[in-house]
Amino acid sequence: MASRKLRRSSVPADVCERLSRHHIETCQDLLSLTALEVMCLAGQSYAQACQLLRLVSQICAPKMTTALELWKQRADQYFPTSLAALDHWLQGGLACGTLTEMTGPAGCGKSQLCMMLSVLATLPRSMGGLDGGVVYIDTESAFSAERLVEIAQNRFPDHFSDRKRIVEMAGRVHLFRELTCRDVLNRLQHLEEDIISCQARLVILDSMASVVRKEFELSLPGNLVHRSNLLGQQAAMLKCLAQEFSIPVKHCSNVKDHLWKSLQRFRDWSKEYVSEEAPGCNSEKHVWSLEVLLTNQITTHLGERPSVSSKWNSLEGFVLPGDGDSGYVTAALGNTWSHTVNTRLILQYLDSCQRQIIVAKSPVAPFAVFNYSVQRDGIQLEGDSNQADPSHQGTDPGLQPIRVRTGFNCNLTQVSPTGSHSRSSVS
Repeated sequence: MASRKLRRSSVPADVCERLSRHHIETCQDLLSLTALEVMCLAGQSYAQACQLLRLVSQICAPKMTTALELWKQRADQYFPTSLAALDHWLQGGLACGTLTEMTGPAGCGKSQLCMMLSVLATLPRSMGGLDGGVVYIDTESAFSAERLVEIAQNRFPDHFSDRKRIVEMAGRVHLFRELTCRDVLNRLQHLEEDIISCQARLVILDSMASVVRKEFELSLPGNLVHRSNLLGQQAAMLKCLAQEFSIPVKHCSNVKDHLWKSLQRFRDWSKEYVSEEAPGCNSEKHVWSLEVLLTNQITTHLGERPSVSSKWNSLEGFVLPGDGDSGYVTAALGNTWSHTVNTRLILQYLDSCQRQIIVAKSPVAPFAVFNYSVQRDGIQLEGDSNQADPSHQGTDPGLQPIRVRTGFNCNLTQVSPTGSHSRSSVS
């Protein structure tokens, strides 16, 4: 909360302007000053400076709440993924106001799912969307606008039969390519302004591990500590924004028009729209929420592999690396990071066509496994749409083994000079 901007802390606009000239922009910056320093920098009397410090301190202090209040606020704060069985298992979808992580090997469909969810976030709420924009931070240059449009047209052919709707959808997905740790950190520090200007309801960081693993060689002394500190700082920023933007307001047809009129007015929006009814509003309560989605990579963990069902080892060519060895594949960034995210979904290979989504960690759902495939319209669950696979056993989310593709088989037909055909197998 200390990183909260002063302009969103009920501090008068003229005081914020004077303080910003001295690079005092967050609550932490202000609270590091004495009352006398605030007097000089903000042009306030001593009494006003003390009152300002007390006000900001109260805003930064953790507030007591009850389970009943949280239950009422969270009741409708879920982002449906359009995958019925997964949404059912997660009590409605991805929980807004929290961090959701998808991890898995390359090519298993993490970016495909991110692009599919980007399309869903722009849809009207009547269609299960968030009716908002998307801030898509791409650190791997994996985003494809052509694929985004293809998913939209094939998943919702009736809605996107009109070219104007396709253009509108694509215009609400705001892409930022950040290829270094410094660039990502700088983007996150200004993410609040991006969320407001883009009217974002979904923030995607694809991928969290990419730039960190390239720039921090863990064999060098001190790098592990620096990397952990950086990841903790980034996670704290994202969690703070996810929670701060999950504010209940009145639902009305014209709320977006005056909600986003200016960045300066945003600091008063929660008070204005909870305490007063805007013209055209009805008495229906609605929660304006923000979903934060991260992707992660995999790494090899050295040590004894946790016991899992024998079904994991039943498919040739798609095994848990480390069979017979002392290592196995699991999510990257370490065990500490696994405690940072609220929900962890593991995407892994099942065979050459099918893959699996594993609910490895969730505050509301038990361990569950769903088979899926990547189609033209994005991700499609396979099999019984109402039941998760009960044959798997869960383990520590930070150590959950992940199935990867270790090879492939294909038959090549060769034509000899005499015209006869011969087959060869490549693996």
